[in-house]
Amino acid sequence: MWVQAHGALEDLLVDEFPPTAPRPLKDRLQVFQGLATFYLKYLQIFRGLEAVYDQIVHPQKRRMVRHVLDGVMGRLLELKNEMVELEFSEFHYFDDVLQDLKLTPEDLEVPIPQYFVREKMRVLRDREKMLAHVMAKGGHIEQVEQEVSVQTMCLEEAVRVLQVCERARQGRLRHRFMKEIRQAEEEGSQAQSQTPSSTMDPDQAATRIQKVWRGYSQRKRTRRERLEEMIFLGMVPPEQQQQRPSVAQLKAQQVEATRRMVQEENEAEYQRALVSIKESVCAVDGPDLRETLQEQIRQWFIECRDATGKFPDFPNAENGGSTAIFAQKTPDQVAAELAAKEEEKKRKGKLNKDQKGGKDRKDQKKDKKGKNKRKKGGKEEGKEEEKGWKMPPSNFLPTVLEGNKMYKDVWQGRDETQNFLQRFDAQLVREEKRLEVEEEVRVQVDELMRQELKNLKLAVDREKGKKKKNTKKKGKKGGKKGSKKKKKKEKDLTADRTLESLYEELVLEGILIRPMNIKLSEYIGEFSYLGTTLRQADIEPMPSLSDVRQLIALYGILPLGSQSVHQKAPLMKTLLLAGPGGVGKRMLVHALCTETGANLFNLSPRNLAGKYPGRSCLQYLLHMVFKVARQLQPSVIWIGDAEKTFYKKVPKPEKEMEPKRLKKDLVKVLKSIKPEDRVLVVGTSRRPFDADLKPFCKVYRKIILIPRPDYASRLVLWRELLRGGGAHLPPSLDLSSLAKVTDGYTQGHILQAVRLVLTPRRLAQQTTRSLTAAEFIPPLARQDPVYKEEEEAFKMWYSKTPLGKKRARAAKAIEEEGELGKDKDKRGSGKKRGKEGKSKKKKNK
Repeated sequence: MWVQAHGALEDLLVDEFPPTAPRPLKDRLQVFQGLATFYLKYLQIFRGLEAVYDQIVHPQKRRMVRHVLDGVMGRLLELKNEMVELEFSEFHYFDDVLQDLKLTPEDLEVPIPQYFVREKMRVLRDREKMLAHVMAKGGHIEQVEQEVSVQTMCLEEAVRVLQVCERARQGRLRHRFMKEIRQAEEEGSQAQSQTPSSTMDPDQAATRIQKVWRGYSQRKRTRRERLEEMIFLGMVPPEQQQQRPSVAQLKAQQVEATRRMVQEENEAEYQRALVSIKESVCAVDGPDLRETLQEQIRQWFIECRDATGKFPDFPNAENGGSTAIFAQKTPDQVAAELAAKEEEKKRKGKLNKDQKGGKDRKDQKKDKKGKNKRKKGGKEEGKEEEKGWKMPPSNFLPTVLEGNKMYKDVWQGRDETQNFLQRFDAQLVREEKRLEVEEEVRVQVDELMRQELKNLKLAVDREKGKKKKNTKKKGKKGGKKGSKKKKKKEKDLTADRTLESLYEELVLEGILIRPMNIKLSEYIGEFSYLGTTLRQADIEPMPSLSDVRQLIALYGILPLGSQSVHQKAPLMKTLLLAGPGGVGKRMLVHALCTETGANLFNLSPRNLAGKYPGRSCLQYLLHMVFKVARQLQPSVIWIGDAEKTFYKKVPKPEKEMEPKRLKKDLVKVLKSIKPEDRVLVVGTSRRPFDADLKPFCKVYRKIILIPRPDYASRLVLWRELLRGGGAHLPPSLDLSSLAKVTDGYTQGHILQAVRLVLTPRRLAQQTTRSLTAAEFIPPLARQDPVYKEEEEAFKMWYSKTPLGKKRARAAKAIEEEGELGKDKDKRGSGKKRGKEGKSKKKKNK
């Protein structure tokens, strides 16, 4: 798998770096197909490398695979960003590229690396213990939540609960009464059975029993054969798998657990070896390295003195120190460089003397203007020639190239037949540590040789009787300049408090909450098979739930999970999930935290009501939240009902809640998030059109619109939810009709209907009375679906966002270009007709 992944990566790098410079592309469709092809190929390499990293146990190989894996993840994000800027849309459909590469829609799913959570499992366990301990102190929070849930029960629901209880009471009484009647009947039948009765012929009795049994067994066999045929034809879904894992699954789980243990043991052994081998290299090779470096630098001093007549200047630590000396190779080259510098100084002095006259200055200005004009003209001409799209430079391709080169040089042809247990290679560790020790020794030697060079210069100056130049003033001036450029540091409002105390306060106040254990794969949704067809017909399709799942993985999980990806990838501080109620916005927030092991902070207006009143207290709260979020990164800051923070007009019932408290301070705090801070602010909104659009979109730059599920997603949703609830899916249960009838209902509506129907009593009755589609209609009828008017309102709102406006302008420009092309064709055809008419007249004459 490792060899295949690097082979595919090498072929892809050839396409990324062609031998000749590629020309700018003008065809937008061609550019998009090229980007889509790169994206899908990198996605397949990412999937392969993730599996390799999960299964390899060699610690050094794992580090190299991880290096390449981070580069491939970052390149994926860059390509996605380019497609968004090209198409002005977050959702893309490339069915034709999938067919060319012979891939399926399942290959579009973005894999989530398991090491995001597994490698910090101990930290997560300690954090969970700490959270449970703090929550045990503030047990009153759970009681408040229970009281709130009771107070929010509506009148209809309360009446329905009372009716259920009353009917249960009457049912128990009726059951007791019927039980007494049955007992009386059984006693009477037992008294009659004691009387003698007529006996049947044994042959007739056996014939009757055989007839009933043969009829029953044949009907059962016929029913089973018909069901197998329907399953084979794909007209009926296969039967539910057994909940008990098979022997192969149990063995696979055992092998995986053993592999995890071996990985940990090899990693611990490797870490110990890093320390011990470095100490041995320092003890054995350190003195020799120090002596050789000192001798080389002293020899360089003497050679430069013989060549130039004076001792050279020692390079600063910023310029590389003695590495810059050894890069120069010979003292003759140093002498040539010094002579060239002196000649340049003399030339500059002569030019300054000649430029004292005013005429010369005017001539120079004219010449400069002419040069600038030429430059501008040249640039403009170059721009006109180079119109089109070019692949921008990448921050991650150097990482990928470096990892691929390391694989070729070190691991591709390496013979490891003797290393069956896949332990670390001591020789590679020694080479790495020798370089580290050499660098450390070089820094120490540089300090000593600087002092030695200073002493030599002082001794030479004393002999010649030269005076020192006063350099104190220059240093003071430089200090003043540097002091002007210094920026004011932000005040730490919680400098006197520990991180544990801040964490405890946030937990007790209900700001830092425990995320639910939800995987992103549990967000069920099917691929949209009509997206490309609708776009070709100039109809903007609503995104599918599969597309939403991919965007959450790309924009949220991958950057939060990897530090190197987050630092170099396009920085995204905020993310908005907008859609009607029940489409799973909150579920996606919790899945984001579960897949990355992130902390979850709740800054929703409802949660902040009555907490930290006043402007200063609110600033203190935000400072505290973002400080803890940075210290315990990755972190997700969730703002539910995000539109309330940017209300156009606050409704009267919500004025006491002060929903617009965060409006001013949130913008300021977001500016403090840097690329090294793995902190993401996620807003969820069910009514984004109630917010003031301009400041709303200024805070939430990246917006994901989540629609109600389509037919394919609803069909998969019904099947998975029923199986998850413990129901058997008989052929009589028409899931297709259920999916068709529930058009407009969200995942929350369907889940609620399934929970209301699949009670423990109903599940126990499945053997005698199978489930039917009609049972789910009454609970669905009590809920209001998402009507077309609401869906159109979301579409209209999204078209007014910055990305929606850009897409509308681009579509308009394409239409205008098409009309211009048609006009040109008409003019050309008119000219041809005119010429043909003239030629006919000449012939007639």
